[in-house]
Amino acid sequence: MKVKKYIAPTMPEVMKKIRNDLGKDAVILNSKEIRTGGFLGFFTKPSLEVVAALDPEPIYTDKSKETEQFKMPNRPTSIKKTETKEFNRSDYDEMQKLLRSLATEKSHSSHLPPEIVTIMNHLEEQGVHHELRDLISKQLLKKWYQEDSEQEANDKLLDWVREIVLSILPEEGFGGFQYDKKFLNLIGPTGVGKTTTIAKIAADAVLNKKKRAALITTDTYRIAAIEQLKTYAEILNIPLEVAYNHEDFIQAKEKFRDYDVILVDSAGRNFKNAKYVTDLEHIYQFNEEMENFLVLSLTSKHADMVKIVSQFEKVPIDKLVFTKQDETETYGDILNISHQTGIGVAYITIGQNVPDDIKEASHQQIIDLVIGDVQHA
Repeated sequence: MKVKKYIAPTMPEVMKKIRNDLGKDAVILNSKEIRTGGFLGFFTKPSLEVVAALDPEPIYTDKSKETEQFKMPNRPTSIKKTETKEFNRSDYDEMQKLLRSLATEKSHSSHLPPEIVTIMNHLEEQGVHHELRDLISKQLLKKWYQEDSEQEANDKLLDWVREIVLSILPEEGFGGFQYDKKFLNLIGPTGVGKTTTIAKIAADAVLNKKKRAALITTDTYRIAAIEQLKTYAEILNIPLEVAYNHEDFIQAKEKFRDYDVILVDSAGRNFKNAKYVTDLEHIYQFNEEMENFLVLSLTSKHADMVKIVSQFEKVPIDKLVFTKQDETETYGDILNISHQTGIGVAYITIGQNVPDDIKEASHQQIIDLVIGDVQHA
């Protein structure tokens, strides 16, 4: 990899130098503001220091370009072997020095084109994690300066953002319960809306999918939850069993063996209590008959979501469910958590109405939520 440092008063001037020197395939690694010139520390002028890199052997997908990478460049014949060795070592040391500095220096978004800064500010407001924002900004910047004009780049900017966000999300695992397994188990901490969500899924199964559905609840710690689920069961005219222990669950499972689908509402307790997950394992004995959806609330803090996911790492989570979209205006954690776990999203709920306020998740839906109607020049 060829790594070089450039200094100029403005970003356009820096980029002109980089494009002339390294070409369109160069990548911006870092940029920062420095002071140059002056006398005894006075009358200095602000400048930009930009570190750019170019892979001398890029990977091409176009077959016509594949042959180009095997062409030997013209090399001067007068360079001695000792001189070449010294040059390579110096180049390597400089690259290592620059990479070490990049690890400790913070990029300055003020050096990005204003149009990209607007996108980055929007993603930050949406709660998109800073590591993902850095990834997006670097890819956008590379695409931006590969275009022939700023207007052409600006016209394509939102399409690029959508394309990059799509690449961040897992490829598979999106969409609702497919009924290829008999049990659907909703797990998660208390207060995230599992009971209402399972009622919505049950209503969809009965009314839209025409399935014979039954309910089992192990949430015996909240009387209100049992009563709430009983009400939904009566409205939908489907049976409900309450399981206080493993034996009760086995009996309910046997009772409903002829039903198409059995929806399980697990107890929602403090996610910080590791015993909760152990109890789940004992009751359900997760196996090939059951899908497990982890329910998270979009009103929760990012740190709490990460902790919840970590707490349930022993449970084979098939998909995520995000609730309470209507109670927040920031949706970045859908992208954050799905990317972090590599798990797709089954549903997003948007209110308390059963069965209407639930949508099967898709890549496009999440991209629309995170990017929204961001305006750029």
